[in-house]
Amino acid sequence: MFENVLGQPGILQLTRDIRAGVLAPSLLFAGPPASGKGTAALELARILSCETPKAPWNCSCSACSHHRTLTNPDVVLLGSRLFSAEIAAAAAAFCREPEVVSVRLLFIRSVRKLLARFSPVLWEDDPPGNLKGYILALEEYLDELAITFPSDPVPVSEGGIAEGPEPLKGDGLNKIKTGILTNALKLEAEGLGEAVPVSHIRRAAYWSRLAPAGNHKILIIENADHMQESARNSILKILEEPPATVTILLTCAHPEVLIPTIVSRLRPYRFYPRDAAVEGEVIRRVFRDTGGGEKNNVPGSGDRGMITSYLDSFLPVPMGKLYPLAAFFTASLAASAVIVLRKKGVPEIPRELVVLGKFTAPIAEQGGLGRPVTDIKTLVSQILEGAQNFEIPELFSRFLGQLLFLLSESFKGEISLPGEIFYRDIWKSRIREAETAAGIFHQNAALTLERLFTELKREMTGFYPETLSGDAGGR
Repeated sequence: MFENVLGQPGILQLTRDIRAGVLAPSLLFAGPPASGKGTAALELARILSCETPKAPWNCSCSACSHHRTLTNPDVVLLGSRLFSAEIAAAAAAFCREPEVVSVRLLFIRSVRKLLARFSPVLWEDDPPGNLKGYILALEEYLDELAITFPSDPVPVSEGGIAEGPEPLKGDGLNKIKTGILTNALKLEAEGLGEAVPVSHIRRAAYWSRLAPAGNHKILIIENADHMQESARNSILKILEEPPATVTILLTCAHPEVLIPTIVSRLRPYRFYPRDAAVEGEVIRRVFRDTGGGEKNNVPGSGDRGMITSYLDSFLPVPMGKLYPLAAFFTASLAASAVIVLRKKGVPEIPRELVVLGKFTAPIAEQGGLGRPVTDIKTLVSQILEGAQNFEIPELFSRFLGQLLFLLSESFKGEISLPGEIFYRDIWKSRIREAETAAGIFHQNAALTLERLFTELKREMTGFYPETLSGDAGGR
């Protein structure tokens, strides 16, 4: 069990609970991104559905065969995350070793994880026209992979020659890879938000009360800490009376964000950051890449880990490009605020604005973005062009995270900045609003950036150091 999850001691306890028959009906896998939570969740689903007593890793029963290709009807996956990076990394591995069954399976599974979010179980009506087209195209490419690279042994004729299609090579291989990457990127960009919608939770709740096709059902909600409030209330109703034939599993990076009434109904299993040696081994074993494990130390990426940095390198806009774009936004915001204050006749420009501009302007210039601009339309247009319009929702969230990081780094080491706390508070508040607007209400990035710029400028120019002891926070 769980041979495909490396470097996580919590898996031992999970294995013991399964073997002892004391597995709780509702579980929480909590830990940092790319720590194996999703892999462990899918392997648990296979184990619970297996038709043999010990659920061996290489089991060939019907349930396990469908689990390996993520086509088992007794599993429902919810929650958004960055699918395109994993699909691109799996595609690169597939092109390096197209005849290796495990690599082909990795590629298929990476696409199936995205397609699972568009299961008829979760949608009351068919997805809109464009999305349906992307889904059908991806299904056709996966069918072509299944035919061209059969997982079962190829039959041998009487003459001793293997019968069946020849493995694709060259142009045929590139056609499948390009077709999958193109349609997957469009499907993710146009069909997914950052938050789990309440409608999907309600549909999954109805599904969970239906009889399983096999032995057991499992409902997996990834990044449950990104659920809308209404979705949280809806999942709580399922957790209060979980059906006997269903295991409910939530994964998240920040369990403290979940409401206590949800956490109290889940048995937690902790996933920890893995050391560089283990993460490098995961990259080598899973993605068959012996030279791609070097961590890309992008400022603001925090301790995201080698695996996450490796996957980020496959994004259309890597983190290394988002950082100077965020600096350009921040430097332009500071410059615009300074102009407003000078027009107001403020005798002394707040040092917070000076520090913010001096720190971020050089980063933007080094990134090839030039000097700050004060016209909001020009600024937003330039950022959208550099970020490829934030086609993937997760990229916009990461851009907003870079803004907070730049504010923090700007003030680091500065002594006696009277407005520092005020600045931190308004930036956190406005950026949280921007995340909600884009992730939950699907407001486009241009409008969200314009509003964020306008609101931050308004609040920063309404702040005067001499009023700190009075009502500065309300201005």
